[in-house]
Amino acid sequence: MSVAVAVTDSPEGRLALESAVAEAQNLGTGLLLINLTLHDFTEDEIPSGLEVTVINRSGRGDRDPVTAVIDELGDHSEVDRLVLGVRARSRVGKMILGSVAQRLILRSPVPVLTVRQDATGR
Repeated sequence: MSVAVAVTDSPEGRLALESAVAEAQNLGTGLLLINLTLHDFTEDEIPSGLEVTVINRSGRGDRDPVTAVIDELGDHSEVDRLVLGVRARSRVGKMILGSVAQRLILRSPVPVLTVRQDATGR
């Protein structure tokens, strides 16, 4: 059993990482950190006290983020849940930009735990 998290360069991505760490600690399991940011994680960004596997992408040209996450979930059969950070978006925003989180929720082969910040930013 393991928890996966898709981390983006956004407040939602950081919240997803924090929530996934808490989930893995509560379950006493490892963490698969799928890095969707445009930089590699440094030692101080990787949670300590857990068995963490980091999957880095090689930049914008490395697959669609949804495909990257789905591929990694397929390659790691020990993962039994995916943690994602989400935020509210307008209809126009969804039409123009799409939604990685929405596509992952619909395509994920494992249950998805979504987390969002409340009105106070927590």
